[in-house]
Amino acid sequence: MEEQKLLIIDGFNLLSRGYFATAYHQSEDQLPKNDQGLYTNALRVFFQKLFNLIHTHQTSHVTIAWDVKREETNRRQKYDFYKSSRQALPEPLIQQYETLTFALTDLGIEQLTIPPYEADDVIGSLSNKWADVMQSPCFIYSNDRDLLQLLNPHVSQIIAKNKKEHVYSQSDFEADYQITPDQWIDVKALLGDKGDNIPGVKGIGEKSALPLVQRYQTVEKLYQALPELDATFNRSIKRLTEGKKDAFMSKELVTIDQKIPYFDQFDLNRLNYVPKQEYITTILSDLGINVRLYAF
Repeated sequence: MEEQKLLIIDGFNLLSRGYFATAYHQSEDQLPKNDQGLYTNALRVFFQKLFNLIHTHQTSHVTIAWDVKREETNRRQKYDFYKSSRQALPEPLIQQYETLTFALTDLGIEQLTIPPYEADDVIGSLSNKWADVMQSPCFIYSNDRDLLQLLNPHVSQIIAKNKKEHVYSQSDFEADYQITPDQWIDVKALLGDKGDNIPGVKGIGEKSALPLVQRYQTVEKLYQALPELDATFNRSIKRLTEGKKDAFMSKELVTIDQKIPYFDQFDLNRLNYVPKQEYITTILSDLGINVRLYAF
């Protein structure tokens, strides 16, 4: 029996990257459309990457994780500033998302949207369950570095490095950062995230955040040690003291939920996917999309 392998794709991450990469310096009316008048630039990138990943990693199970609407997430419901500065998505991207979800259903590829959770939480909970139950490889496809906290002996993230994609494992992460993946949460709590409006600790940058976590392990232990902080970090004491509330709030916001109750009784066999080349070709042709397919 071949080894079972799961591929989880961060849906909006891939679709939006494909859209903006191919829409650069183009107006909406310059973007390619199919015979039905539907935009296709991001769809072509998405499907090319999807089937390339399935072929390259010889996966047996596949799913796409989608976000719910920004205003409906549990983080936004608690903190109204969370991701509040993000701009509305372009209409051609929204249209391609709608087209894509229908096409993936026709292809028999499972899609997961679980209100009020974000795609990160879906990815975290599913990869955690897969690792516990199957104890076999799980590949997360996304360039979102927040997901590095999910790495474990079975879960890796496929990320771009030096213009190539690499399977980035727990051991790779620990060699690079000298902390464990779950401690990445504490680094992010101190750094914050401007794109998501997560404040972090003002004045604490990358040169300070990682050494602090390497030395004190967690945000909680760091603040316990604050009165007697190592002299190396004297410049950070005032900043940490003033930013304590933001540090703990930021840690709450950056922590990915790995225990969504939905997955307690979830049947992992739902994610089994065996590509049927002729069927794939037919569906993509109907959409006016040409991609390079492999012999599955």
